[in-house]
Amino acid sequence: MNIRTILFDLDGTLIDTNELINASFRHTFEHYKLTFTPEEILEFNGPPLIDTFQKINPEKAEEMIATYREHNMAVHDHYVMAFPKVLETIEQLQQRGISLGIVTTKMRPTVNMGLALTGLDRFFDTIVTIDDVTHPKPHAEPVLKAMEELNGDASTTLMVGDNHHDIESGKNAGVLTAGVAWSLKGKERLLNHHPTYMLDEMTDLLRIAGVY
Repeated sequence: MNIRTILFDLDGTLIDTNELINASFRHTFEHYKLTFTPEEILEFNGPPLIDTFQKINPEKAEEMIATYREHNMAVHDHYVMAFPKVLETIEQLQQRGISLGIVTTKMRPTVNMGLALTGLDRFFDTIVTIDDVTHPKPHAEPVLKAMEELNGDASTTLMVGDNHHDIESGKNAGVLTAGVAWSLKGKERLLNHHPTYMLDEMTDLLRIAGVY
């Protein structure tokens, strides 16, 4: 397979923000005197915040998002790091001339924080955030937008992510897809959505992309 364009989800795929996300949800729920189990909080990891908080309390959703984001940014650097072998893999892909992009449901300021903190900010030719689209993942729009900005072709584009929203967005855009086995929700749940590939570690991308 001749992969020329690779698009990545950010949180849970390239950088480990799982505990940051959990801590921010716990802080928000404590502030509003709400109780959720760890298993329930896990399910909130992935979808856009507005979707999650609208379901919990439509009247206070915007206020709750603001509380979540304030905490998330304040403690961001204490939690966030790149997953193993991410930096060296991304660097090799870039050196081989593969176009690289990020497609995320995060806002741009926190995306930039995570990329800068982990040293990944020098690799990506485009970054599509929730601020840039009308319809976030699992809709096709974010993937199509990133692919257009990179002059990519669906048949040679791969969308990589840790959540079923990433796989569905890729499929809806007609591109190849890859799940990551280090997904917090588990490899088996991702396999149920039938990605084209499953990465047991990030370096598997080098083989898939024909780097070696």
